[in-house]
Amino acid sequence: MRPLKLRPLSLVVEPDLDNPYEVGGLLNPAAARGPDGELYLFPRMVAQGNFSRIGILRVLFDHDGDPCGVERLGIALEPEMPYELRSNGEGGCEDPRVTYVEPLKRYVMTYTAFSPEGPRIALADSTDLFTWHRLGLATFVPHDGIEFNDVDNKDAAGFPQTITNPSGQQELAILHRPLFPGTAPDELVEMDGDRDVDLHRESIWISYTAVVAPKSDPHQLRHFTSHHRLAAPVSPWESLKIGSGTPPVMTRHGWLIVYHGVSDAASPDNPEHRFTYSAGVMVLSEEHPQHLLYRSRTPALVPRPSEGPRGTPSNVVFPTGIDRRVDIGEPHRYDVYYGIDDFRIGVARLDVPEVLPNHATKDPPGAVT
Repeated sequence: MRPLKLRPLSLVVEPDLDNPYEVGGLLNPAAARGPDGELYLFPRMVAQGNFSRIGILRVLFDHDGDPCGVERLGIALEPEMPYELRSNGEGGCEDPRVTYVEPLKRYVMTYTAFSPEGPRIALADSTDLFTWHRLGLATFVPHDGIEFNDVDNKDAAGFPQTITNPSGQQELAILHRPLFPGTAPDELVEMDGDRDVDLHRESIWISYTAVVAPKSDPHQLRHFTSHHRLAAPVSPWESLKIGSGTPPVMTRHGWLIVYHGVSDAASPDNPEHRFTYSAGVMVLSEEHPQHLLYRSRTPALVPRPSEGPRGTPSNVVFPTGIDRRVDIGEPHRYDVYYGIDDFRIGVARLDVPEVLPNHATKDPPGAVT
């Protein structure tokens, strides 16, 4: 069978360069259906000085049900807390993911706080998508001697339902990818020859937190007490780094995520390093999400040739939002919203087939722990 692929749709959302909040880009949006059934995007809005806010857009659809435009509605979050601000004037609430968490009967946003110590995962919640309450920075209990708290971390995305934790209990969970020292793409690309992948320090992780009653302290949602390692780089298109992307959604085969991988676009004709961000698909077991049922051998979506904001070739697609199209009677169609070239927003269609292709490699050959 053919591998799962994403087909780009015609909508591309450009930043409004007359808006001082967007002059540096409008990108990497979360996506969620509101209580009114409308689809809302929550993009990163980049102002001068690398100061990022999270905006709110309403998606408009044409007669065929395809997204055809957006309406700007304001700001969801902007840097206010000490963990979102830096002394040099920079700051950021960035790259959100939004999930409606059924046991809590509310939306939970995971986003990157551009803190004085570096990027960190922060959480907020809402009942209507317009008023958000900060829950603070995520904290993590160590795992097998591995410390997550003082490590750069971002691209977190939450499950909408409870899943089985390492002890067999049902808990809420997020995907995340800690960026341990020495594992950034610009560091790994300088290594000569083949390298052994460090499974503990180059993987996407699942981390778990106890379910809290809606009327109890929601700040407990940010404390993660157990962990499963999910997947490390395997294929050439993700050789330098993988990270989580869209929040998990339940399909007829299990939990589906669209994630990102990083590779080096250098060639004999052009030996200069230039990172390419592509998108792939994973399907995880419904009962035990740490088990992979399917994983992209080749990218499901690659950057289109185009010119970026500074006249450079586009080399980034970065998936962050997903919308199941039950609104038009197509429950196996998913629209994936993604950042393009760290500057604008695109959307692509993913159709989930009746039978999954047979491929689920979890760990690379020669990996080390």
